[in-house]
Amino acid sequence: MRYHNITKDDMLNGDGLRVVLWVAGCNHCCKECQNPITWDPNGGLAFTEAEENEIFAELDKDYISGITFSGGDPLHPANIAGVTEFAKKIRQKYPKKTIWLYTGSLWEEIQNEEIIQYLDVCVDGEFLVKRKDPSLRWKGSDNQRVIDVPATLRQGEIVLHA
Repeated sequence: MRYHNITKDDMLNGDGLRVVLWVAGCNHCCKECQNPITWDPNGGLAFTEAEENEIFAELDKDYISGITFSGGDPLHPANIAGVTEFAKKIRQKYPKKTIWLYTGSLWEEIQNEEIIQYLDVCVDGEFLVKRKDPSLRWKGSDNQRVIDVPATLRQGEIVLHA
């Protein structure tokens, strides 16, 4: 897995104050994407134990609500195994922290992936510039859904995050 940035004290990509891992690699290539530099799965830097420890140091802070995986697309073939393994470690080490994930894929396409069991919120769907709405919370276009993953798994139907 490769990454472009680790953002600390982020308030825009999920509930509360968060750390965000911006991974490299995306096949969606949405028109007017805010991060086209992250599309190349070979771009950015190698994600190593040093970066993992940097994120753990942030998550150790009481005031940090959790982590958000973004990019690029955390579910790109170059990322899914690494992101899944890292999310599993975070869930075990920090059971009270929340894990958010942004993907251009739809819930219906990813609901059986292992990573789903570690997520609290999944923001799904490609960004569509023709449906862009800057007033939306945690998403860029109105076709995207902010999904409460545990509630969705319990109920067997999509439950949107409040």
